[in-house]
Amino acid sequence: MEEKNYFLDVVINKEKLSDGSDIFVVLCPSLGVASQGRNIEEAMKMIKEAVELYLEEMPEAYEELENTRKEMPTFSIIEVKKNGKTTSIIR
Repeated sequence: MEEKNYFLDVVINKEKLSDGSDIFVVLCPSLGVASQGRNIEEAMKMIKEAVELYLEEMPEAYEELENTRKEMPTFSIIEVKKNGKTTSIIR
């Protein structure tokens, strides 16, 4: 039986802790799983582990993944001014 691959989007946001230090919060919206790290590399390592543990405990979640991407995701970033007007597409 051929092993299936799934591509999951993750979103990384740089946040500030109460002591002023940076933390990178990463979310996998497809599964509702989140994690964090002191840098992007650590945050990515932690979300991979969190997704693996989630799928290990909830194998039925693979059914949800059947409706996810079958190829690498694409993304864009837009710039929005304070007045709510979109000014440009950055990427």
